[in-house]
Amino acid sequence: MTVAKTIDGKIIAACVTDNIATQTEDYIHETGTPPCLAVVLVGEDPASAVYVRNKGRAAEKVGFKSIQHTLPVDTTESDLIALITTLNDDPAVNGILVQLPLPAHIDATKVIELIAPEKDVDGFHPINVGRLGAGDFDKALIPCTPAGCIILAKSVLGENLSGLHTVIIGRSNIVGKPAAQLFLAENCTVTIAHSRTRDIEDVVRRADIVIAAVGRAEIIKGAWIKPGATVIDVGINRIAAPEKGEGKTRLVGDVDFASAATAAGFITPVPGGVGPMTIALLMANTLAAACRQKGVPHLIKSF
Repeated sequence: MTVAKTIDGKIIAACVTDNIATQTEDYIHETGTPPCLAVVLVGEDPASAVYVRNKGRAAEKVGFKSIQHTLPVDTTESDLIALITTLNDDPAVNGILVQLPLPAHIDATKVIELIAPEKDVDGFHPINVGRLGAGDFDKALIPCTPAGCIILAKSVLGENLSGLHTVIIGRSNIVGKPAAQLFLAENCTVTIAHSRTRDIEDVVRRADIVIAAVGRAEIIKGAWIKPGATVIDVGINRIAAPEKGEGKTRLVGDVDFASAATAAGFITPVPGGVGPMTIALLMANTLAAACRQKGVPHLIKSF
C-alpha cells in the first residue's frame, strides 16, 4: 500500500516568514519605520481570539508593529465603521484585518468594502477581487489561504504547474473562487466542484491537484482521489473525540486523511498544513502593502 508524503505547512511557512523578516529589515532601513498591521476583533469567540493572537505574534516575530483592537460583542456597526475609518486615515497603519465572522448585527460585507483596498491585507475588498480576476498581481492583495495553497502545491510539484488539472471543491469568495484564479494564472486546467456538482466523486477523481475547501468534516474520501494526486486540505473542523476522554474534541479537515493518504502522492495534514501558510501570507501581504504605500515596491519579492 502506498502512503502519501505529508506536506509540512509549518516548515514551509517558517521559510516564508524568515524571508519576510529579512525583507522587513531592508524596509526599515529604507523607510525608518516597521510595517504596521492593525487587527480588529469584535466579540469573544474563542477560535477567533486564538487566530488574532497568532497573527499578532507572527507580525511581531517578523519585525512588524502589531496593533490589536478588541471590541465587545455588542459594539455597534457605526462604532466599528468609525474605527476602520480612523485606521484607513492613519498613515502609520499599513494593513487592516477585521477578524471574521462578525456578530450577526454587523454587516460584514459593508465592513469589508469600507477597508481601504491598499490596506486590505485579507484581499477581500471588491477592488482586490477584481484585480486578481484581471491578473493584475502587481496591484492586487491576494487572499492568503489560496496563495498558501499555490506555494504548498509548488513545494512538492515544482514551480511549473502548467497543464495540471486542479479541482477545487468549494466556491466561497474567501478560498474557492480566488484559488481558481490563482491556479488559472499558473496555466492549470481548473474545475470548481460544489454541493450541486453531479457525480462529484468522478470529477474529483480526475484531478492532479485537489483543493478541499468545503467546511464539512472528512467528506472527501480516499476513493475520490486519483492515485498520486496532490491533496491540499483547507478545511478545519472540530469533531468529538471520545477516545481522548469524555467531552474531548479534535481537529480534522474536509478530507478523510487516513483513506486519502493511501491514494494520494502528497497530502497536507490538519492541523499543520494550510493554516500556518495563511498566517505567513498575511505577513507577506502586509509587507507588500507597506512597500507600495511607501514607494519602495522593489523590496517586494515573490514567495
